[in-house]
Amino acid sequence: MNRNDIGSAGATKPGAIAGAITGTRIRERRLERGLAQGALARQAGISPSYLNLIEHNRRRIGGAILLRIAAALGVEPQALAYGGEAALIDGLREAAADAPAGADAAPELDRIEEFAGRFPGWAHLAVATLRRAQGEARRADALTDRLAHDPHLAASLHEVLSVVTAIRSTASILTDTAGLEPEWQARFHRNLGEDSQRLAAGAERLVSYLDDGPGTGRDILSPQDELDRFLDGHGHRFDVLEQGGDPGEVLKRAGVPSGTGAHVLIAAALECYALDARMLPEAALSAAIARLGTAPLALAQDLGVPVPLIFRRLAAMPEDVAGPVGLVSADASGAILGLKPLPGFAMMRLAGACPLWPLFRAGAQPGMALRQRLVQPGRDARPVLALTAAEEAAPGGFNMPPLMRSYMLLLPAPVEASPEAPLPVGNSCRICPRHACTARREPSILPEPMTPDAPSF
Repeated sequence: MNRNDIGSAGATKPGAIAGAITGTRIRERRLERGLAQGALARQAGISPSYLNLIEHNRRRIGGAILLRIAAALGVEPQALAYGGEAALIDGLREAAADAPAGADAAPELDRIEEFAGRFPGWAHLAVATLRRAQGEARRADALTDRLAHDPHLAASLHEVLSVVTAIRSTASILTDTAGLEPEWQARFHRNLGEDSQRLAAGAERLVSYLDDGPGTGRDILSPQDELDRFLDGHGHRFDVLEQGGDPGEVLKRAGVPSGTGAHVLIAAALECYALDARMLPEAALSAAIARLGTAPLALAQDLGVPVPLIFRRLAAMPEDVAGPVGLVSADASGAILGLKPLPGFAMMRLAGACPLWPLFRAGAQPGMALRQRLVQPGRDARPVLALTAAEEAAPGGFNMPPLMRSYMLLLPAPVEASPEAPLPVGNSCRICPRHACTARREPSILPEPMTPDAPSF
């Protein structure tokens, strides 16, 4: 493939064919980074209308403009012009870096492009195998961590051990006490019978739970887990409520049994969503995003609403309007209340969050918004931008401070260089490889990283 053909007029040249979808790749990368079209156009030194034509593949692009757009997006120009080939080569380099040390035959890094060109099928297979192995490793880490922290499993084991202890104590009394009165014998025999029934029932529930197992679709979930599953299933967005619909109708269609903890939590989440949609309608927020981008403080000042409301509404907006957005909320105890994941930033409710997240500082600084770039462990980890703010969840009273709720909005980190290095954070101490972190509260099940991360603090 001739790289000099980018943007040329020859329709039959390979570069012209690649250029035909360059605009699509530019739009995809822009949305991945949460950049508004106007913001990217300003950074590239072109008009928004011209960028719009480029993104819809109605204008050829090459030379200086392609270089400026690639720099603004933080990618190589070849990744925009040739897409799959550049991504394939990057994947092969990543696979080579994962090769075990001391292997009999080291990969020939200087011949990666030749290999991808001559044997594209084998190259794609190698990259697909790498991605599958990475996915299985992440799944194994998550399942291991869940077994270590699963509240239902811990409660069931505790119940079984407690009943076994009671049975053993009662049996010891009956065996070791001579001349026990018939009335007491009958009472202890009755206790043995009741405890045996409890043990059988507890063991049956435990075996049933382990047989079902996480991931079979029949998980035994906590109310918070059911809330997360409900919101994830709807993409954290409810068009009916955006149009002024009744939260009760949405809850009724969800089929959640009434009187359960999950029913209470989902009903409260839907009421909050409906109230937010009334306070800040989608049309008003979309118009403000078109003018200002997704900068929460600028949006809050322009619309005259609290910053936490902007956070929640951005998390409910379609991705083609606001870009990828993650949101985490917590109460004053540090318990995670809500999770909307951002791709590339790992979060898990069961394991407990990383104490270095700025989310946990926001509650102690009400009225102040915090901004921090974060990066999690991993060779291919990308920094994210975390913005935090807190609001009053319940008013205070005599000898009672107001109850605060903290929010952390997660966005792809801006492309422009920052003089401040991102703060190294984790997901959970249990599966964080940064063993030297001073905030660690328990040992990690993962080995030390081969490449040292930036120091944690």
